[in-house]
Amino acid sequence: MLKTFVRRLLLLVVTLLLVTILAFVAFSIIPGDPTDTILGLNATEEQVTALRAQLGLDLPLPVRYWNWLTGFVRGDLGESYNFGMPVTALLSGRITPTLTLTALAAVLIILFSIPLGLFAARYEGGRIDRLLTVLNQIVMSIPNFVVGISLMFLFGLVLRWFQPGGYVSPEQGLGAHLWFMLFPALAVALPKSAMMIKMLRGSILSEMSADYIRTAYS
Repeated sequence: MLKTFVRRLLLLVVTLLLVTILAFVAFSIIPGDPTDTILGLNATEEQVTALRAQLGLDLPLPVRYWNWLTGFVRGDLGESYNFGMPVTALLSGRITPTLTLTALAAVLIILFSIPLGLFAARYEGGRIDRLLTVLNQIVMSIPNFVVGISLMFLFGLVLRWFQPGGYVSPEQGLGAHLWFMLFPALAVALPKSAMMIKMLRGSILSEMSADYIRTAYS
């Protein structure tokens, strides 16, 4: 068990290293330069050279990658070229809404998929099963962003249950924050719930027709 865990952990580390190396190589090959975004296209050659030296872009690619990797190990992700501030500061302001969205979506998926999957399997071929099958196909065929826009239009602009675009942080009230994040979480959870309902229904029906179930009934 320990050997398997260590092997999987090493495989994860190697995979992450390969991904970061490929990303560094890809961004070095593709046209464009961060100095063009920062200084604009009318910058002089001297300005571009000075800024590249300041940002460390004049260093060889292996050296730049090593500097980034050692900084990452220390918890320093560098500085954003677009925003001019540390990447860790940018990420820290987005961790709370991301975790809230993930947790709410997971709870909604469980609340939707387990009861409805059981109902669909229990009433196989009945009205509930046929209705859920049709709704599942419709929901699974709609992209998440379309579901999100539809929910924002219905609950934000028509019913005015929340203010679109007005993010409510936890500091403004935990209940208000969860209520605001409920609708984005719903947009994420609906397509996933439809898939889970279908999978759960199929798994239950497959198990119910197994030999050991027929033996238990007999």
